[in-house]
Amino acid sequence: MGKPTGFLEYEREEAKATSPKERIKNFNEFHEPLSVDKQKCQAARCMDCGVPFCQNGKVIAGMVSGCPLNNLIPEWNDLLYNGNMEQAYNRLHKTNNFPEFTSRVCPALCEKACTCGLNGDAVSVRANEHLIIENAYEKGYASAKAPHVRTGKKVAVIGSGPSGLAVADQLNKRGHSVTVYERDDRIGGLLMYGIPNMKLEKHIIDRKVNIMKEEGVTFVTNTNVGKDVKAADILKKYDKVVLACGSRHARDINAKGRDAKEIYFAVDFLTSTTKSLLDNGKLVDGTYVSAKDKDVVIIGGGDTGNDCVGTSIRHGAKSVLQLEMMPKAPDERAANNPWPEWPRICKTDYGQEEAIAVFGHDPRVYQTTVKEFVKDKEGNLCKLILVKLEAKKDEKTGRMNMVEIPGSEYEVDCQLVLIAAGFLGSEDYVTKAFKVDTTPRTNIATMPGKYATSVENVFTAGDVHRGQSLVVWAIREGRDCAKEVDESLMGYTNL
Repeated sequence: MGKPTGFLEYEREEAKATSPKERIKNFNEFHEPLSVDKQKCQAARCMDCGVPFCQNGKVIAGMVSGCPLNNLIPEWNDLLYNGNMEQAYNRLHKTNNFPEFTSRVCPALCEKACTCGLNGDAVSVRANEHLIIENAYEKGYASAKAPHVRTGKKVAVIGSGPSGLAVADQLNKRGHSVTVYERDDRIGGLLMYGIPNMKLEKHIIDRKVNIMKEEGVTFVTNTNVGKDVKAADILKKYDKVVLACGSRHARDINAKGRDAKEIYFAVDFLTSTTKSLLDNGKLVDGTYVSAKDKDVVIIGGGDTGNDCVGTSIRHGAKSVLQLEMMPKAPDERAANNPWPEWPRICKTDYGQEEAIAVFGHDPRVYQTTVKEFVKDKEGNLCKLILVKLEAKKDEKTGRMNMVEIPGSEYEVDCQLVLIAAGFLGSEDYVTKAFKVDTTPRTNIATMPGKYATSVENVFTAGDVHRGQSLVVWAIREGRDCAKEVDESLMGYTNL
């Protein structure tokens, strides 16, 4: 342990964020990292506790506590503090293929389980991870390392999100020849088009993809397997196939007037903005769904809803309202939600901070949903009828459901609705093309803890397997799937 008394000597210090009114002028990342010396002091706060819940990654009270990748956090905190940066990178990269992604977009389950956070502020694990990986790129530790021997086995990975990339990275390191198919024009899946630049600038993805290309991974874009290419042809060409095509079947809001113009799914809205920025270097009229000068209502209170808030404000929205069906979470841990459980507390994210700065109030409205989309004579959305909700117990099932409160309807102006209500599961044209069994939730079915599907030589990983989840879980699924694929190819695995 580098500094046994570090957690007593140093207070938690975080990277300074650009002020909300300044950062909304562009779509860039907006945190200024601490200096190396200051970040080393933050690493010194790690207690090297006897039971490192931070790297546990287990379910406690129905929620995951700690890192799903089982990152060796106390080890690389200690190495960072002592200045052994190359070894810190080696220990970090041993369990995490893409710390450049997770250090930017992961909600840091590790920090929520940090022992130091029991009676104070948690260790800034994610920021420590960020310094280690960015230093590794600067010093060349993260450069391409192609395998010396090839096995002659060929694997196709369908989908280039974090799970598909993790599968490809692992199997390529083992010496298999891997081809990744992506239906969009750029590699990255939801990393590229589902997460805005403010959280993950796209050159960060390209940097890693270029390294993977140097290491021998082949990427094929603008190719929609199951439509442009037949599943039978893929199965004939490759020894194994991994379906890592995500969970893009968006949950809809089926209220009266749903056919009105200017109602979009959040992922399509975010994609259009990112694509315009990448294609044109800026937002160009007609190339993206614009929120400029519009009253925007976002249906959904999660991370994607928050991203829509921040993006709409950068467009120049007239107003932004964010609807949440559930009640507001407490500001502090409740007695029935003790550490090291995941804290069920209210979080004000960057988009909401920006809305407060621009409009003077939090955009979120709780226990509310849309009852009707109101159209004008041309079919354009002009208003919404909202209704308040309350929790009631279903006498048959015993479950608590959110139901309308009679007479609580009210009207708001609205010219753009963004539906950020989550995803229902896989898009069935892929599962039907490969004839794999699915669960009632339309995820691809496997045996518990396994990744082989009902079809010989076809495996699966990521959201299409487990349902909508976090980037860190997608990476874990990809790594575990790659291990199973490798063993089926070689008879054993050293992954």
